[in-house]
Amino acid sequence: MLSTIGTSQDTNISINCKEKTINLDEPIVMGILNLTPDSFFDGGKYHNESNIMDQVNSMEYEGTTIVDVGGHSTRPQAKNVSEEEELNRVLPVVKLIKSNFKDIIISIDTFRSSVARQCVEAGADIVNDISGGGMDANMFKTVGELNVPYVLTHIQGTPQTMQENPLYTNLLEEVKDYFQEKIDQLNSLGVNNIILDPGFGFGKTVEHNYLLLKHLEEFKSFGLPILAGVSRKSMINKVLDTTPEEALNGTTVLNTIALQNGAHILRVHDVKEAQEAIQLVNMLK
Repeated sequence: MLSTIGTSQDTNISINCKEKTINLDEPIVMGILNLTPDSFFDGGKYHNESNIMDQVNSMEYEGTTIVDVGGHSTRPQAKNVSEEEELNRVLPVVKLIKSNFKDIIISIDTFRSSVARQCVEAGADIVNDISGGGMDANMFKTVGELNVPYVLTHIQGTPQTMQENPLYTNLLEEVKDYFQEKIDQLNSLGVNNIILDPGFGFGKTVEHNYLLLKHLEEFKSFGLPILAGVSRKSMINKVLDTTPEEALNGTTVLNTIALQNGAHILRVHDVKEAQEAIQLVNMLK
C-alpha cells in the first residue's frame, strides 16, 4: 500500500514492490535499459545477453534502484512494433535480470497490458506506461489484478502524433485534471500504488516542458511519488543546440532542478551522474 502521509513534504512516501518496499524519503534512480533498435539515444546498443548483463551490473554498481526495461521505442514518430516482437525483446531480459540481480527492482516500460502481465509474472515489479492507459483499455484493470506499482504518465496524443502541434489552454491545470481523473479510475480498480510522471516530451513544446519542470512541486499535492524523465531529451538539445550524445551535462542540470522541485525518482541513461546529483542536493538540503 502506498503511503501518502503529508502532501507538503516528502516524509513517509514509499512504493511497495511485491516483497520490497522502496522508501522515497531520499530520491532514487531508475536506470533505462532500451532493447529497441530505434531509441533516440541508445537504440541497438544492448542486443545480447553479455552486454545486457554488463550494463545492468554497471547500473547496479553506480547506484540504481530500478532498471526500466523497454522493448518499444516511444520517441516522437516511432514506428509501431508487434506485441510478439516486443515480448521477444523484453521477456527474456526480465527473466535474466530477475535470475541474476536479486536486489534490483525491475520496471517494464510498456503500454500493452498483455506485455505488462507476462513480464510481471516473469519477475517485473513495476509497470511503466507512457500512455496513461490510453493505448490499451485493459491496462488499468490488469495492473489492479497484478497488484504492482504503476507509473502514470501524462501524454497528449500518441508517440506517432504527440509532437505535431501540442496545445494547452492552461498546461498545469490540464495535467493536474488528467492525473486526478486517471487516479480516480485506478483507485476504483484497487490501484493505489501510483507514481506520477508529468511526461516531459510527451505532447509538449520546449516551453511546456520547462513550465512543468519549474512547477514540478505543485504535483506533490497528490501525495504520490513524482518521477522525472528528462534524460538527454530534446528539451535540452533544442535549447543548447546539442545532440543526445552531447546532452549529459544538460541532463544533470535539469535533474538537479527536478530534485530541488520535488522529484522522487530520476529516470536516466546515466546512473552515476544522477546519483551524484542526488547526493549533492541531499547535502544542500
